[in-house]
Amino acid sequence: MIDRRQFLAGASLAALYGADWLRQSALAQAAAPAAADAHARLDALFDVFMAERFARRPQQLSSLGMDSGQYAWARSKLNEASLASVSQAKSENASRLKRLRAFGRATLAGQDLANYDTVEFQMETLARAAPFAYGDTMRFVTPYVVSQLTGAYQEIPPFLDRDHRIESDADAEAYLARLTAFARVLDQETERVRHDAGLGVLPPDFVLDRALEQMKKLGSAAPVDSVLTTSLARRAAKLGLKDTYATQAASLVAKQVYPALARQASALQALRPRAVHDAGIRRLPQGPEFYTVALRASTTTDMTPEEIHALGRTQAEELTASMEALLKAQGLTQGTVSERLQALGRDPKYLFPNTDAGRQEILDYCNSLLKALQPHLPRYFNLLPKAPVEIWRVPPYIEAGAPGGYYNTPSLDGSRPGVFYINLRDTAENPRWTLPTLVYHESAPGHHFQLALVQEMPALPLIRKAGAGFSANTEGWALYAEQLCAEMGLYDDNPLGRLGMLQSQTFRAARCVVDTGIHAQGWSREQAIDYMVETTGQDRNSMTTEVERYCVWPGQACSYKVGQTRWLALRAQAKQRLGARFDIRAFHDAGLSAAPMPIAVLERVIDGWLRGQGV
Repeated sequence: MIDRRQFLAGASLAALYGADWLRQSALAQAAAPAAADAHARLDALFDVFMAERFARRPQQLSSLGMDSGQYAWARSKLNEASLASVSQAKSENASRLKRLRAFGRATLAGQDLANYDTVEFQMETLARAAPFAYGDTMRFVTPYVVSQLTGAYQEIPPFLDRDHRIESDADAEAYLARLTAFARVLDQETERVRHDAGLGVLPPDFVLDRALEQMKKLGSAAPVDSVLTTSLARRAAKLGLKDTYATQAASLVAKQVYPALARQASALQALRPRAVHDAGIRRLPQGPEFYTVALRASTTTDMTPEEIHALGRTQAEELTASMEALLKAQGLTQGTVSERLQALGRDPKYLFPNTDAGRQEILDYCNSLLKALQPHLPRYFNLLPKAPVEIWRVPPYIEAGAPGGYYNTPSLDGSRPGVFYINLRDTAENPRWTLPTLVYHESAPGHHFQLALVQEMPALPLIRKAGAGFSANTEGWALYAEQLCAEMGLYDDNPLGRLGMLQSQTFRAARCVVDTGIHAQGWSREQAIDYMVETTGQDRNSMTTEVERYCVWPGQACSYKVGQTRWLALRAQAKQRLGARFDIRAFHDAGLSAAPMPIAVLERVIDGWLRGQGV
């Protein structure tokens, strides 16, 4: 799920890495035989691409745990968000794509070919998004710079709290510098918000309302009590550093960050009278074309909105029939499937207290599920990540608009574990019987098994480790992992847990219907919410948050079911071609060791693996 950055002038590369590095890199490329050493030349080109990206993305260096040594400069900086920086990123991506295509794909094979195709797909998708003059098209292909899910006010506080390490006075000083940078980035985004509004690009009214609500919450704490202050104060005190950092941070929050946040909120508030209630992006300039690119970016396929809509409807109907059968087997026969699911979701015996103690109970229960999973894994996996995974609460200051759960990868240096963030704004959104599937999806054997493993592959180029997330592959794997846990027998003694898995799968099928409905067929926000509630049986509040998410991140919600369907098809193909020789552990090894990549590339990799088995 990342990004951009292109070529630096030779002098800048020399300054960044040193003249010896630059000279050795050039000599290595010149000396490599054109065909025989294609692997070395491709890796050298990828290294240059990453140097160019890192020069513009200091936050990525911190997130990867690489902001030390020659990259220490990054610790005090944040990514630029100005209109000029967006324009520069687009031109730099075009340059990288041109250089990559000049390399000579025909000289490559095996893993090198897969790496080339993966990187080319990412760059080509960004190039397709570049003509759009609004939104964020260099990272996630989203139409709005600031919304309830996008913007520095959402991104930077948890980034500083989680990814900015405090181990010395220098780190604390760098944190303070980043607070100053935070204010500047907020203002840069505010400029882009006004620019986009001038093009007729405004978020829907309900999106502005949600974003303003969250901004108010972030800025409501006294500066000394802000998470931006307490994060530094807590960690500095633990290390026995100077006791002035909390005061300095609070001063920067009060004098720079909060005023910039207020300016951004004021800009959004000024747009509110012009905002419409239309949920989709068809109304935006080149809206249908934007949606086509967004779908490609998220599904990594060329499926049309009509095809994805039909896939979602078909699978939702099939899954609903399975839930009907399971509910009847439990003696639950009154009402529609949705009504029975909603009744179960409200049943007090499956709910946790909506208190801090109840939230801790949820965390404890989720950790117990992870522990119980461990004995089953050797029958299904040979490759397992070394990095641990932990379960944390979504920070309260962003939980109102955040999804129900999400995963953050470990750092490359092993200093930070993988983290599954669970949203505990209201414990009623997490009945006990829904939690196993959420845990398996977001941690093990879902996202953590795939994404943490990537960080532990020494031969995988850094551009693959730190590149795009390829949502259809990663979310498709996590959804596949949900079903795999049922195949492991984890629900054999927990029929309601199995129901939770089926509901989760139905939820992802319904997303395909709703996302394409909103952005390609003119569905309203209310129509989409009604469909989600009626189809999934989940509560209206959480489905409202979900639908509003799809409104600002078009296409991404379709990636789950599209990806899972392809993963299952690949497994079925492997079973058919290998017959009695099929080993699910070997299939998982082949798929996971390929690392996240576009679906079309994954299909070629699995075909190559099967041909290597003689079939």
